[in-house]
Amino acid sequence: MSLSSAWGLARSLVIYYGQPHKTRMMNRFYSQFIGPGDVCFDVGAHVGNRVRSWLKLGARVIAIEPQPQMLGVLHRWYGDNPNVTILPIGLADQPGQLTLHINTKNPTLTTFSQSWIRGFESNPDIKAAPWDDTEQVAVTTLDQLISDHGVPAFCKIDVEGFEDKVLAGLSTPLPALSFEAFPLQRDRSIQCVERLMALGDYRFRTVRAETFRWVQAGWVDATQIQASISAQSIAIGSVDIYARLQSL
Repeated sequence: MSLSSAWGLARSLVIYYGQPHKTRMMNRFYSQFIGPGDVCFDVGAHVGNRVRSWLKLGARVIAIEPQPQMLGVLHRWYGDNPNVTILPIGLADQPGQLTLHINTKNPTLTTFSQSWIRGFESNPDIKAAPWDDTEQVAVTTLDQLISDHGVPAFCKIDVEGFEDKVLAGLSTPLPALSFEAFPLQRDRSIQCVERLMALGDYRFRTVRAETFRWVQAGWVDATQIQASISAQSIAIGSVDIYARLQSL
């Protein structure tokens, strides 16, 4: 492992495991969606902080992570847990193979999306280390994942600008899910909302990244969340959009 890779990994571990108060907040937050015996999909599991939280809530977790460094962490910490299935793959709108672009200094920015990378690199207000490594990765779809593991009670999708492609591979409404929205690509986030509304009657709320506090006082409809996405500024940074199905 290169020095930059080791530093990037250490930084992620400190951020996602070095703040016990945030772990407690995360557990309380996800208890709104997850209970004992539930199946959950963590798409873009990274170093597994949500895997840890959802296990504490009694869930069975399917962790999707194609980045080799992150896979090493997941296997080391959760590989022997019978309630965790770790899949070294990506998700997309159809099965196949894709090139994963790896940012070794900041592994949270690893992505399949070249347009997302171009958005970062072309914006002078955002400092981002270069994407200096690649990996060929097998990809499947959410539909196939559901066929293999069952319908999840909750699905987190955090794949750095590829969320729309992941949702395009879903043809069944899920009870609850989240996806990352970033102001550099508002249109992509709006497409995600539209895709969900094509599948079912969803309501939405947002959380500023890793705060685990609702921005809205209550659940809002698609028109309201799309307006919120359109108004999002670069200064706010990424936002996680949560969607809850009104009825199955």
